Amino acid sequence: MPKSRTSSFTRRGFVAAGGALGLVAVLAACGGSDSAKGDGGKDNGAAASGPWTFKDDLGKDVSTKSTPKNIVAFTGTAAALYDYGVPVKGVFGPTKTADGKPDVQAGSMDISKVEILGNVYDEFNVEKYAALQPDLLVTNSWDGTYWYVPEASKDKILALAPAAAVKVGGDVTLDKALERTADLAKSLGADLNSKKVVDSKTRFEAAAAKVREATKANPGVKVLVGSGSDALFYASTPETAADLKYFKQLGVEFVTPEKLDEGGFFESLSWENAGKYKADVILLDNRTGTLQPEQLKAKPTWGELPAVKAGQVVPRVTEPIFSYDKCAQILEDLAKSIQSAKKVS
Repeated sequence: MPKSRTSSFTRRGFVAAGGALGLVAVLAACGGSDSAKGDGGKDNGAAASGPWTFKDDLGKDVSTKSTPKNIVAFTGTAAALYDYGVPVKGVFGPTKTADGKPDVQAGSMDISKVEILGNVYDEFNVEKYAALQPDLLVTNSWDGTYWYVPEASKDKILALAPAAAVKVGGDVTLDKALERTADLAKSLGADLNSKKVVDSKTRFEAAAAKVREATKANPGVKVLVGSGSDALFYASTPETAADLKYFKQLGVEFVTPEKLDEGGFFESLSWENAGKYKADVILLDNRTGTLQPEQLKAKPTWGELPAVKAGQVVPRVTEPIFSYDKCAQILEDLAKSIQSAKKVS
């Protein structure tokens, strides 16, 4: 979800006064960071030697002297790489909840084995990043920028290692974002012909068919994509996120908000006006920075929404982990929700 959506999230500064590391010295140290280091020489796959290149979705030809091993990634991207057998050294983005448990965006990763450089939006410890001697930074891109790389420190961060981004917004659909993430994983050594990956892709394709079947069997079900904060209810358009665009291709009928905010991703509604759009099913943002159904009970207008009264509120994985394994589950859950939904709007 674009930055404008996360403006209500907790934000903390990360730049330590004085700057313990001299970035010039760090840059010099990282000049040879394209060789294997820090992992006992274990190769993740691809080429053991020779140059590595990848054309990312920002149109950049990213290259290193050899296949990157010290990889740092946005948490959700790291979780996708993990599903393909590509480990990372560090992560940035929602990784650990307040009680120390893995955030939903961490997927199947063991978060005790990665360095967390930042756990909330606009938080990224540059000095810890430099200390990891990164070969490569990878993240998603919603709007042509590097997701969760803070604007204020972007230049310092991008100077330390090459960066690659996979597009997950705009004109990209879920299936295409999955393909591109798999391409990236393959370039980093993943075996896309492994039984696990092949089975996951087959499951994903079967789940997509189930969504098509559900929308045909239960036509006319109206779905609203929403997200709650203390002050506002956000109604999202299905036209700008990879998952929603793909769901629409599969036949899901969305409620489209009329007055989108700057950036064109959602309409901000006061809680007094939360009932502006009627829907049979609400896909509710499942991220830790947003209000969940138990918390939303405190909002009187929430309880009056037809979908809420009917018990037809289902979690939306707003920032999917772009592996076939994780996205198959998303489609299976969506198919069940559409198939069992009653028309109440």
